[in-house]
Amino acid sequence: MTINPIESVQIVVVSLALCLLQGSDIARAAEPELSDDAIRTAILKSVPLLERGAKGSLELRKQCFNCHNQGLPLMALQTAEKRGFVIDTKHIQQQVRFTFDFLGRNQDRYRAGEGQGGQVDTAGYALWALDEGGWKPDDTTAAVVEYLLIKQHDQEHWESDANRPPAEQSYFTSTYVALRGLKVFGVPEQRERIEARVERVRNWLLRTLPADTEDRVFRLRALALIDAPSDVLQQATQDLVTTQQPDGGWSQTREMTSDTYATGTTLVALHDVGGVSTTAPAYRRGLQYLISNQLDDGSWHVVSHSKPFQTYFESGYPHGKDQFISIAAASWATTALAIALPPTQESAP
Repeated sequence: MTINPIESVQIVVVSLALCLLQGSDIARAAEPELSDDAIRTAILKSVPLLERGAKGSLELRKQCFNCHNQGLPLMALQTAEKRGFVIDTKHIQQQVRFTFDFLGRNQDRYRAGEGQGGQVDTAGYALWALDEGGWKPDDTTAAVVEYLLIKQHDQEHWESDANRPPAEQSYFTSTYVALRGLKVFGVPEQRERIEARVERVRNWLLRTLPADTEDRVFRLRALALIDAPSDVLQQATQDLVTTQQPDGGWSQTREMTSDTYATGTTLVALHDVGGVSTTAPAYRRGLQYLISNQLDDGSWHVVSHSKPFQTYFESGYPHGKDQFISIAAASWATTALAIALPPTQESAP
């Protein structure tokens, strides 16, 4: 996944994160042998399924953007493309255009502060997907930013209107995707209000502790957006590293076992904003977990713990009623694997 400049952490934070890893029990363990070929094989098996699930959603849900089957696969596929994997670029362009058109159809509702189904989470993830697709700020994205400024304006954070763990429950997730949208797509006339909202959110982020892995992942991401002090970023990174399980993965909660979603989201956050190298032992152990749990067909299976409320449809990704969390997990896993490979010469900075 492309690292947006607003998500970059100061060099001192990177150094602190690396020192942290080198001093941990996990970092002192012998690094598992994991070849680039094994990583490439896992990605090659995953990409066709991600494309199939994303295309299926595009064809069957013609009026609705969704994060799990479109936003997250879009990011994963573009990351893989930058590492030399062959991707259906026409399909990527269709997904980006579809996302923009979806937002455009709701533009009046955004300016009125009404939003769309999925509210902050859907709007924030849609802007994230547009940014990954290279979309520039315009009237439509400014309308979405206006909605994010109006929505829950009397609170110190944003929150989901749904209760569908892990992806649609955490205040930190909703707050991160909203903050990211404001910072990337805000226009000059919105800047003063954006800065005021960010300052309120900053105070909440600095004093509020996470309860589970989803919280930890997106609090770390949000802290980087608000330029939190280096010691706070270091502690947030440590909180994630030290919850790695003996099998190399991460679990969504203390009571649960490791799964692909928690592991993938954690690895990408540790690298993108925590300054953790993909060669660090903790990261390699996480990759080994992902590869070990990939099924023969190239998919990953994560059991859904959310009560369904949307009309069920078969997108083309495996695992029936668990397909939506599974394709989201597979997207994060594919991204975590892909960023462990060197970018191709054409995409290197």
